[in-house]
Amino acid sequence: MDNKTLATERLFLTPFKVQDAEELFDYAKDPDVGPHAGWKPHESVEESKMIIEGLFIPTGAFSIRLKDEEGNPGKLLGSISLERDRFRPDARSKEIGYSLGRKAWGKGYMTEAAREIIRYAFEDLDMEILTICTSPVNKRSQRVAEKNHFKYEGRIRKAYRIYTGQLRDSLVFSLTKEEWETAKTEEGKA
Repeated sequence: MDNKTLATERLFLTPFKVQDAEELFDYAKDPDVGPHAGWKPHESVEESKMIIEGLFIPTGAFSIRLKDEEGNPGKLLGSISLERDRFRPDARSKEIGYSLGRKAWGKGYMTEAAREIIRYAFEDLDMEILTICTSPVNKRSQRVAEKNHFKYEGRIRKAYRIYTGQLRDSLVFSLTKEEWETAKTEEGKA
């Protein structure tokens, strides 16, 4: 993954830097954010820094930043990444992972960020298919998948272990490049 910055109408998607740790901690400490995705709330800025260094930077994760009044990257709202697809090792495929701070919920930011990551994956990285895997309790994540034309594939029972040690089911959604191109054409006609 390169260090490319992506932009939408309201957002910048910028590569994470260690200096983002305080802003990441600011939303990742919220007990209503991480547990829906199966990760524990961050306990310190140092822990957020370790997540950036050990997970976000190696996978090329993007910070989601609101454009400020001058059109520059402003406040950190969340994260989004293209990760290894656990289910399709022989396809050009990535799994989209994301999180968003509670103050940014309900404003369409994640749908907008996901739309740009999808475009980037299909147009710039030449992916064939993308997936989103989410827990049954994460209704917001399911809506992001649906709004971006992902198709529900099914439920994998006890698919992954969350931070509490509990096994959790995973709902799997996918979108092929052809489906994305068709949806884009249909939206252009509306």
